[in-house]
Formats: sequence, C-alpha cells, structure tokens
Amino acid sequence: MDGKLSCDYLVLGGGTAGAVVAARLAEEADAEVVLVEAGPSDEGDWRILELWNWPNLLGTRFDYDYTIEPQERGNSLIRHSRGKVLGGCSSHNSAIAFRAPEHDLRIWERSGAAGWGPEGTRPYYERVFGRVHVETIPPDNTCTAAFVEAARQAGFPLLRFNEEELREGVGWLQINARAGIRQSSSVAYLHPLGRLSNLTVLTETRVLRILLDDGGEAVGAETSRGVIEARSEVIVCCGAFDSPKLLMLSGIGPREHLREVGVPCRVELPGVGEHLLDHPEGVVIWEASRPIPPISRQGWEAALFARIDPDSEVPDLMFHFGTSAFDMNTSQLGYPSAEHAFSLTPNVMRARSEGFLRLRSADPSAPPVIDFRYFTDPDGYDDWIMTEGVKLARAIVEQPALRPWVKRELAPGPNVRGDEQISEYARRSANTVYHPAGTCRMGAPDDPAAVVDPQLRVRGVGRLRVADASIFPTMIGTNPCITCMMIGEKCADLVLGADAGTLAPRELVR
Repeated sequence: MDGKLSCDYLVLGGGTAGAVVAARLAEEADAEVVLVEAGPSDEGDWRILELWNWPNLLGTRFDYDYTIEPQERGNSLIRHSRGKVLGGCSSHNSAIAFRAPEHDLRIWERSGAAGWGPEGTRPYYERVFGRVHVETIPPDNTCTAAFVEAARQAGFPLLRFNEEELREGVGWLQINARAGIRQSSSVAYLHPLGRLSNLTVLTETRVLRILLDDGGEAVGAETSRGVIEARSEVIVCCGAFDSPKLLMLSGIGPREHLREVGVPCRVELPGVGEHLLDHPEGVVIWEASRPIPPISRQGWEAALFARIDPDSEVPDLMFHFGTSAFDMNTSQLGYPSAEHAFSLTPNVMRARSEGFLRLRSADPSAPPVIDFRYFTDPDGYDDWIMTEGVKLARAIVEQPALRPWVKRELAPGPNVRGDEQISEYARRSANTVYHPAGTCRMGAPDDPAAVVDPQLRVRGVGRLRVADASIFPTMIGTNPCITCMMIGEKCADLVLGADAGTLAPRELVR
C-alpha cells in the first residue's frame, strides 16, 4: 500500500468477528473489501495454529497484554490478554465453543436489541457451526473423567453442550478445533478464500482514527500505512477494548473526557467506553496424588454449570476443569504449586459489577485506561457467587470418584474456611476469563446510553457500524467466541440488507 487505497467496505480489525465480516462481504457482495489488522498473519504459523501452544502466546508479540487499573476489591495484577494476530482472540484462546444461552439472548432482545433473541440469531449460529469445525473433547483423560463422575455423584446431570439448552449439569467441552489445529475465524473464513481478487488483507497495519466528513459520515480511516477511503461503509471490529478506544480517538464519545485528553469531539456519545463487563474467575488448586495423563487438547476439558441463587431460573456459576495448576495469580501471592495438579475455576456467569474504559491520551499508540471495578456491585452479588463457588468446588472434589486423585489442596489451602476468609482469597487471587464486553453497548434507537442500534449502526454517525463483543447489551453466561463469530455473520447480512434466509447456512457461497 502506497498513499491512498479505496474500497467499498472497510473492516477495521481482523479478529474473531472482523474476519467473518470481511469474508462474508467479499463472498456475497460485488464490492471491494479491505480488512485491516494490527497483528501479523496466522497462516503457516504453528505457534498460532496448534491449539496446545495457546498458553505460550500470552505476553508475546501476538498479545496486547493490557494491564488494568488498581482494583478496590479485586486483583490489581490481572493482565488482559488480547490477540494481536489475524483471527484475534480466536487465534489466541483455548477454543472453548459455546452458543450463548437462550435466556441471555432473550434479555438482549428485551433490553432493546430487536432481532437479537434466540430466533433472530439461530440461523447465524447455524452458519458458524457449519463453517467452523467443532468437536467434543473425547473422554480419554482419566482425571477429567473422575471430575465428571464426581459432579454426577454430587447431583449434576451429564450434559451435551450445544446440543441442548444450557442448564445445571456437567459435560465434556466442545472446542473449535480439528485434530489439534484451531479453527479460528481466520482459519475457517479467510484461509479458504485464498487470494480473492476483491479482498485485500492488510496485516501489521495500525488504525489511527476513523475519518468523518463534514456531515458526520464515516468515509475511511487513517492507518499507519496511509489513508484508506470507504465508498460505502466502515465496520469497526477491534474488540471490547480497542473499538471504544478507536471511536474516542476519532472524536466519538463522552465530550468532557475527549476534551480532557485533547481530542476534538465530533459526535457526543456518552456510552462509549462505559458498561465494561467480564467474567471474573476464581481458582481452587489441588496437587494430584499421581501423575495426570498428558491427554489434553488445550488444558481445559470439562465444564460444570450450577445455580447458586435460588431465585435464578438458570445457572449462575460456571466451572472450567483444568488438568494443571492454574497458578498465574496464586503463585504471586505465595501459594505453593505442583507439577501434577488440577484446578477448578468458578466464574460468575453474569457479574453485576461494571467498569469503564478511557483514553490515556490522544496518542493512538498509548494503551487505554481499563478499570473493571471487579466485585464492586452494591449488593455483593459477585462476591457471594464466587465464595459459594469455592465451597462447591471443594464439595465436588470430596466425592468418591475424585477424592483418590487428591494429595492436598494447594490454594487456598485447608485453613481457609469461613466465608470471609474464602471471599478475601477469591478476590485477591481472582483472574479474568478474558471475556471483556459491553463498551459499545447495543440498544434501542432511542436509548441514550446505547452506542449502536440493533442494526449495529453507531448512533449519530452515518455509514459506521461496530461488530464485536463490545456491542453486548448484557454479559452472556458462556465463553463468547462463537457468539462473536455469530455477530460477524449477522453484521454482514445487515450491511448487505439481506436476511437470514438468503445465504446458505452451512457454507460460504462460492
């Protein structure tokens, strides 16, 4: 690229949703599409493609590795990994694959996201599952099998995830992988296209700001390699941190904050950067009494869903079961670890604490200010669910099927017993499940707190949409990767003015 480049559709961010949007538009439209990604390509790079290697990507050139602001009640040492590579976090995560629970999608629709309920999203999930290979982890690992049986002994039924509506129960996880090779949005959507003549993919290219004309319409973007003009639309797919950051750098956001950092306000939109959501996650670690078989695709093989709040209609607590010591935070606090260990990580499925994101300065290279405000909800709900989760984890491990695998509890340790002690441990050692969302929240067109409408159009700006986890009206209870791909599928239809019945649901139209 030298100087200016022009296209019909400009997709900013080649991550989990952005790769899907770009591929679909290039396939379905008689139009020129440009996809801009700050990170490198994943093609032919085994470090990215081989799923077992995902932990070794943390903190590398493939990771934005964002830090957060000091937390009043949570763990201030949390580092938020974000994929800096084609495919985004779907090229960087452990590939756990879930549909969003129907309960959560109904909440989306009731909150003003018309067309985003179970019926409106189902065809797009079907497209994703038709394109992205998903497989159930086989029940080979005897330690994980003991956990699944222990959960059943504790009264949790065996579930087949993604084949039935989510409820309380335990099951072997599904992952978007094939024979150990991850099926990211890049692998599933971009790789098959080869060198499609109407699709230009620019990797290692940073977006500096969106360009608006005098009438307040998006007409392109300024990048580290020059200006790219868009004749039809600009679609922002930079994720829950970088999409609001890019909007604010472009003068779209809270007027007073933009003034403070020296960015001229073009469109006042107070919801940009607000409503930051996540899945806070605790951990309980046990040293194993024997070596754990090294039969694991990516370290996390099973999950359990429980209902703590008796007034809840659906599960509110999720566990991932891992066949290692998940000790990245506990080790910093002085807790012991072990070569052979297993972990249960209770996470709050619909945490009520909300944070925010701000610009650190007007410099596009400066990381944003990120404050999740973990465990600060006024009713103490998040703290309560997490504390009960630690107690439930211990109860499951005491079941006959899993008890023989236990040598000792490493963290928090047998001396931490009362609710107050458990809460203190859980909050100090808490981690993230790396699921930030909500910072460009979708809502009804007349909702002043919403950033985008149900068509994903940015309020007050023409020809500009956002499509990624930042649009979540509320947090979904499960791992969001597949839902972000679904958003990409639906966004392409919205841009093209199509409906779910016009494109083949099982494969890309060639």
